[in-house]
Amino acid sequence: MSLIGRHLLSIDSLNRAELEELLAIAKRLEPVAKRQMRCDVLQGAVLANLFFEASTRTRMSFHTAFARLGGAVVDTTGFTFSSLSKGESLEDTARVIAGYADIIAMRHPEEGSVAQFAAPINVPVINAGDGAGEHPSQALLDYYSISKEFERLDKSIDGMSIAMVGDLKHGRTIHSLCKLLSLFNNIKFRFIAPDNLRAPASLIALLKTRGHEVSECDSLAAGLPHSDVIYATRIQRERIQGGEEMEGYGEQFRINAAAITRHAQPDTVIMHPLPRDSREGAFDLATDLDRLPQLAIFRQADNGVIMRMAIFAAILGVADRLEAHFAPLTLYRPARLSDHDADFYTFD
Repeated sequence: MSLIGRHLLSIDSLNRAELEELLAIAKRLEPVAKRQMRCDVLQGAVLANLFFEASTRTRMSFHTAFARLGGAVVDTTGFTFSSLSKGESLEDTARVIAGYADIIAMRHPEEGSVAQFAAPINVPVINAGDGAGEHPSQALLDYYSISKEFERLDKSIDGMSIAMVGDLKHGRTIHSLCKLLSLFNNIKFRFIAPDNLRAPASLIALLKTRGHEVSECDSLAAGLPHSDVIYATRIQRERIQGGEEMEGYGEQFRINAAAITRHAQPDTVIMHPLPRDSREGAFDLATDLDRLPQLAIFRQADNGVIMRMAIFAAILGVADRLEAHFAPLTLYRPARLSDHDADFYTFD
C-alpha cells in the first residue's frame, strides 16, 4: 500500500488495508498530538490551506497538524480575498498554487469542485469538504475516534451498530463515514431523520450491496436502542433552500440526557462532527450531555490533529521515519484540557 503523492478526494479512493495503515501511523503520532514530543519531519514543506467556505475546526486542525510536523502553512479564507472573486477558474488557481505548495487542503461550497481543482495538477490535494458531497478527513478522524473509544470498551468495529441522527441528506460527514464503515463487516446502520432529511437512496443502496443491515427510522425510540455509537449532526441550514426541508424536524429528534437515559446503553459512544448549533429551534445535540463520559465530541475534535498528521505523513512519504524526527517537548502543557473532560481523558 502506498498513499504517497495521491489526492484524497473521497473515501472511495481508500481500501480497508489503507485505512488500517493510516490508523497505525496515527497511533505512532499520539506523543506529538499530546505535546509530549515535537517532530520536524516536514521541515521545509509548505501546506496551502484553501478554505472558500467558513470553517474553524477543520481549517485550524489542518494547520496545526502540519505545523506540529514542522511544516509551514499559507492560508486563504473566503472568496473575497482570492482571485476566484476576479473570475479566475479553479483550474488556473490550481496550477498557480501547485507552484507554491507541496500539498493542498481545500474546502469549497460546491460539490465536485475540489475534484475539479485537483484534476489538472500533480501536487496532492485533500478534500476538506465540498458542499454536500464528502469530507474524507473527517471520516478518517471519526474512524480513529471510534477505534480509540472501542479500545477502551473492548469492542470491535466489525459487527458494530451505529445510529445516525439529523440532516442525513446534506451532511457530508455522514456520507463519508458511512462509506468508510462499509469497508468493514456486518455493520448495522440506523438512520434517524424525517422524510425530508433522509439519507440519499444511493448511499443506502451502497451499504446494502456491501452486505450491511440498514434501517430507516422516524424516532429515537426506534433507532437508538442497542447502538454502540450515536452520531448526531446539525441541520445544514446553509445548504437548504427556503427551509421547507426542515419541516418535521423538532425536539423529538434531539439527543439529550433524557433520550440517552431512556433509549441508549450506558457505554454508548456519543459523537458529533461539530459545530453544534446552539440556536433556539436547532434541536442539535444538547448541552446537558456535556459531563457524560461517553460524550466523545471534544475527544473527536482533538483527534482531527492526530489523523491529519497521519494523512500528511502518508501522502508526503515520510511515515517510515517519523520517530527519527521526535524530540522531547518541554513546554508547559496541562494534564487535562478541561475539567469537564472524562476522567480517563488525560495528556499524561
